Amino acid sequence: MKRSTDRILTTHAGSLVRPPALRALIAAKVTGKGFEDTRYQAVLSEHVAEVVRLQHEAGIDIPSDGEYGKRGWTSYVTGRLQGIEVRDPKPGEPQPINVRVAGRDGTRFLEFYAAYGPVQDYDWIPPGQGGAGLRDVVKERPSDHWECTGPIVYKDAEIKTDIRNFTAALSGKNFAEAFMPVAAPESARGIRANRHYPNPDAFLAAMAEALRAEYHAIVDAGFLIQLDDAFLAHEYDRLLVTQSDKDVHKWFAGYVEMLNHAIRDLPEEKIRYHVCWGSWNGPHTSDVPLKQIVDLIISVKAQAYSLEAANPRHEHEFQVWQTAKLPDGKILIPGVVTHSTNVVEHPELVALRIKNFAKLVGRENVIAGTDCGFSQNWNTIRVHPSIQWAKLHSLAEGARLASKELWAK
Repeated sequence: MKRSTDRILTTHAGSLVRPPALRALIAAKVTGKGFEDTRYQAVLSEHVAEVVRLQHEAGIDIPSDGEYGKRGWTSYVTGRLQGIEVRDPKPGEPQPINVRVAGRDGTRFLEFYAAYGPVQDYDWIPPGQGGAGLRDVVKERPSDHWECTGPIVYKDAEIKTDIRNFTAALSGKNFAEAFMPVAAPESARGIRANRHYPNPDAFLAAMAEALRAEYHAIVDAGFLIQLDDAFLAHEYDRLLVTQSDKDVHKWFAGYVEMLNHAIRDLPEEKIRYHVCWGSWNGPHTSDVPLKQIVDLIISVKAQAYSLEAANPRHEHEFQVWQTAKLPDGKILIPGVVTHSTNVVEHPELVALRIKNFAKLVGRENVIAGTDCGFSQNWNTIRVHPSIQWAKLHSLAEGARLASKELWAK
């Protein structure tokens, strides 16, 4: 993995806002109304090339494919795993978990989530641009209550398409490296119910083993993988509602062991590990502190760790690295711009944030990133697309300012 040897490199968390034409086709695919695969594949290829070009223009050194070929950051796995299907709970069976209100924050701010939770993700769908009627599309789409109903087997057609499109889009571009985000096993399992395996651990292990095929395909194609694992921090909070910190921490330590087993034969220098606290625009008052889980994070056998560090709930946590030792040879990818507000960070603020980390872990061990993706799902848009690109330009400019000072003679 490339390091910031002579300047601060830039990247982001992977998921970018899908353009209206692509969103319209995904909506058709999700609802099964008027979907044409030939048209979809052509538009997908075209817009992956476009999003790579725009990242290059923005000054991003380590781009992704925007996750354009995915329905969502974890929901995409349902289309790539045999044995996972939509199934509404029968009477008397457990109902799906609403992850936003299942933790302590949701209980404290129940009125907020009732008022803003259902709509905040769809505010930036442009009328008449492939987004018209999207709220109706969302209402009409199939239930998102996915369940494991049989043995989990990976189907590789979609990842082959993603790799092919990304490879073509990168041709002729001078990037330092490129990465593709993937769902880590715990996040891929998420709240999906298990109706097949004998216990939750067996279900999680089967999920991890199946996803290894995707991890290997990306690395074999020459890309870095980014293991997205928001559920580590978010589920930690949710489990604290009924369990002690000691028990929750012990469970996640076991999970990290299982995750490391799943990536056991992949080179560490090809792996980034991304942790955030659920990403949505809410209070986040019960987010588990970084200091409480940092030992779990750096135990993952990845070379780089991508963490939220720019929003007002977590910006102060750069100080954790005053006492927590970043292992030798590892890299931090702190968020220095955030997805949680449409305010565009000033480049000088971005530079200040970068320098805070560089002073604690060394300039060569820092790559400037974003808190999370700007569009976790095809229809989950955190900021206006024009703001997304303004933030990435500010990220690159801030990295240039920080580099000028950090490498001053």
